[in-house]
Amino acid sequence: MLKIIEINEDSKRDLLSLLSRRSPSSLTEYEEKVNEILEDVKNRGDQAVFDYAKRFDKCELNQSNFKVTEDEIETAKKMAGEELLRVMRASMQNIRAFHERQKRQSFFNAEGGMILGVKVTPLKRVGVYVPGGKAAYPSSVLMNVVPAQAAGVEEIVMTTPADSDGKVNPNVLAAASLLGVSEIYKTGGAQAIGALAFGTESIKKVQKIVGPGNVYVALAKRAVYGHVSIDSIAGPSEIMVLADDQADPRFVAADLLSQAEHDEMASCILVTTDRSLADRVNEEIAGFLPKLERRAIIEKSLENYGFALIAKDEEEAIGLVDEVASEHLEIMTRDPWETMSKVHNAGAIFIGPYSSEPLGDYFAGPNHVLPTNGTAKFFSPLSVDDFIKKSSIISYSKDALHKVHGDIEAFAVSEGLTAHANSIKVRFDEEG
Repeated sequence: MLKIIEINEDSKRDLLSLLSRRSPSSLTEYEEKVNEILEDVKNRGDQAVFDYAKRFDKCELNQSNFKVTEDEIETAKKMAGEELLRVMRASMQNIRAFHERQKRQSFFNAEGGMILGVKVTPLKRVGVYVPGGKAAYPSSVLMNVVPAQAAGVEEIVMTTPADSDGKVNPNVLAAASLLGVSEIYKTGGAQAIGALAFGTESIKKVQKIVGPGNVYVALAKRAVYGHVSIDSIAGPSEIMVLADDQADPRFVAADLLSQAEHDEMASCILVTTDRSLADRVNEEIAGFLPKLERRAIIEKSLENYGFALIAKDEEEAIGLVDEVASEHLEIMTRDPWETMSKVHNAGAIFIGPYSSEPLGDYFAGPNHVLPTNGTAKFFSPLSVDDFIKKSSIISYSKDALHKVHGDIEAFAVSEGLTAHANSIKVRFDEEG
């Protein structure tokens, strides 16, 4: 059940401290092992990856079965079935339509002998990490690959672990096939991140790594940042529901549980000004639990990070929402659009009683790769912008530079950089 707590300075501080412990960056006990794996992959390449597959996944890999074959992909599509393929195609269309609207164009402005602008260039090669086992989510394949394709990325390579029989989750392969991704390797964990970041005999180095994973994957991504770019260091899933006395407690309970089933470290928080709503939500949770397959995980999640926070008024409630900066925020109030206008920090905002969080996970179109652990205060959802880079363009004619060369030289001299000043001055030496 949700723990019902009145909001005050002490309870707010305790909550924020508790939630911060869920960040992979705070789990330093794993760092040494992650760094060892990365260094090993950097030095031994494919063979290190094969050794870790045998050790962690009980999977025998070699050069002949490391890359997923076309036959394996076709078999996976048949196993996924036509109905799931139909649903994934519909989802893919929505995701693509949304992300196509995000595309940026280069621009140039010419005036008075000056041409200034920005050249937009898509990344050439991107690695997409897809978890395996119980956390294999084909929806994440769509959400990570589609914006890269919309940005114009030429090469997309995917890594995902195989089981002990050397097989990859068929739904994951089916999703990749619908998107035209055919370069797929059977590796997971920190070793997969190392292979993408440093390159091996089989896997060519990428420019950026995106995709969710466990704590080893998250810490490995943090460790290789700088060698390559990454999307984020994702933590456990989280949902916050901001609701008033008109909210349907059954809807609220169902939506909180939808995130609790992800992980025992998932956080599920109701913020409300109505104490009776919190009690009614707990009653609904008790009714739902016996019917849910992942009950044990849900109960542990609620025990660890399930709260109903009671605020004295809307201002206090929204203040807490902004402090937590949740990955997912649902707003179920009398005027949810008005409430939304007052919120500053959230990864994705779901407005109204029929905008349940799974709508964003699977189908609506906006990306479900979102900032976690309070990073929505300064980070954004995955987008086309994550797969491009920008170059500033500067071109001055002689006359344009002549008008300002004295100012530039004076600025450079003020910083003690006389070679800077000279590189401007030398162009007008003939003037004496």
